[in-house]
Amino acid sequence: MGEETQIPQQLQEQLQRLQQLQQTLETVVAQRQQLELESMEVNRALSELEKVSEEGLVYKSVGSLLVRADKKKVVDELTERRELLTTRITVLQRQQTRADERLKELQKTIQERLRTTTSPLG
Repeated sequence: MGEETQIPQQLQEQLQRLQQLQQTLETVVAQRQQLELESMEVNRALSELEKVSEEGLVYKSVGSLLVRADKKKVVDELTERRELLTTRITVLQRQQTRADERLKELQKTIQERLRTTTSPLG
């Protein structure tokens, strides 16, 4: 006595795509959250640098060392980093939105297929 109902091949493939899409979405969300945290750190650093006078000493991390650096250079580097992070976050937000939409569409398609596959008349 085998299984009473078998899942059609096409539905199995859609379920696999759904699972892959969920994993992709989780990855994109995690990457975006990581970049948002880094962006917050950059903003905090820039905020602290505003409090330092032009003649004040500024150090930056290079590997496991702290080295003295020119304040303007550090501000420029951090500003550039913030702009890059903002761009990457925007791209990931778009990817997340698209993946979320595809995920919902695929879930709807699978649910419709399951209804027609398991209905007593179909």
